[in-house]
Amino acid sequence: MRSKNTLWCIFEKKIYMSTEVKPYKDSDLSKKNQVTQMFDTIAGEYDQLNRVISMGIDLKWRKKVIALVKEHQPERVLDVATGTGDLAVALVETGAKKVVGLDLSPGMLALGVEKVAKHQLSDQVDMVLGDSEALPFDADSFDAATVAFGVRNFEHLNQGLSELFRVMKPGGLLVVLETSVPERFPAKQGYQVYSNYLLPLIGRIFSKDRSAYKYLSESAAKFPCGKKFNALLEGVGFSSVTDLPQTLGVATIYTAIKPV
Repeated sequence: MRSKNTLWCIFEKKIYMSTEVKPYKDSDLSKKNQVTQMFDTIAGEYDQLNRVISMGIDLKWRKKVIALVKEHQPERVLDVATGTGDLAVALVETGAKKVVGLDLSPGMLALGVEKVAKHQLSDQVDMVLGDSEALPFDADSFDAATVAFGVRNFEHLNQGLSELFRVMKPGGLLVVLETSVPERFPAKQGYQVYSNYLLPLIGRIFSKDRSAYKYLSESAAKFPCGKKFNALLEGVGFSSVTDLPQTLGVATIYTAIKPV
């Protein structure tokens, strides 16, 4: 008989897949290929525009992610959907001997390689081109794994989470930072105005790919955040799952452990 958590995970998986959001509605490409194309297009502007969109608060959230990983005292850390490598570079602060940043976008990853070299961390931080749903690593390879604003871009969310589970060592820590939708007044109403109107406007003004920032807003609204995402993590095998809302609930930090 299937457990309650497993059944809930299957239900949430079906709901998420039925409301899948893609960057380019007029394209026949898969979500994975569209996301790669989108991030290749906006790679050069991504870091700066990210600071504008979050008003710099994302830096505070990332510091909390680093602190959580540091408490785990990892030797090897994997940062999936690393983008331009901001978090991968910062994860060196955890004391890890090796940090691996993986991303699907060659354009984003190229900037990450430059960033790693600029910080003189090429011996400590590896940047790898790869698919989050088919990670090119052996099972039980990492003491900790992180994903910052990346899981909602997975084409098959459950597969991506299962791959993270596979490559982590027993007892390993997963930390996910992702946008979420506030549930209480007035944060809920303020978030709706910001995501539906201001975020697309910022994208139109500052970005050469207007669809990209509309997608980022829509995908955040459809993502199964909070307890729903907890259920998905538990469904692939993680335990001790927690969700920590940030800044009135506009983002959430999730932690989970791969059982020993």
